[in-house]
Amino acid sequence: MDIKTVKEFQQKVHDDLYQFLLHKGAIDEHLPECPDVEEKWHQISRAYLPDGVREFQEYPVVSLGWMMFIGMAMAWYWDTDWEKNANRTDFYEALRDRNGYDNLDDTVIKDILGYEGEKAEQVHNSVAECASRVYSLLTHNHIEPGTDIAFACYVAALHEMYLMGMAVELNALGYHMTPFNPSHN
Repeated sequence: MDIKTVKEFQQKVHDDLYQFLLHKGAIDEHLPECPDVEEKWHQISRAYLPDGVREFQEYPVVSLGWMMFIGMAMAWYWDTDWEKNANRTDFYEALRDRNGYDNLDDTVIKDILGYEGEKAEQVHNSVAECASRVYSLLTHNHIEPGTDIAFACYVAALHEMYLMGMAVELNALGYHMTPFNPSHN
């Protein structure tokens, strides 16, 4: 497998989502770092991949978008009570099983984050647009479907969706990564 191709693809996804979300005001110029949430990626991705790969065949945008919602939920878990949640190993399964895979978006938006009405619709639309953008990158990058490299690029795309979901929700929770300038005190 060509690791360079996967890394370049992941960077394209990152750059595209970053610019889109920055332009929308959903993230700050400097992305937040949250090692606690980032460290859960491998555990969550292993649990998610059987469902995500299966759903990608008919619902690729959903398969990609759900991971962004998971990243958002993880940021919320981190902010609200990480001591209680840090040792959990069932984040994805708990989200999925609450109302089923097909309703994971509503589970995160309404049940976890508590968004309703216009805010819920805004979050849903933003995630859908991000997932559509990533799917477009996947389909227009001349990567042969069904290959090891296609799978690796899909996982790389999911990873970026997870990280951007985390960044968006941390921003919404008030964690703004702005430069500190002590002369403005």
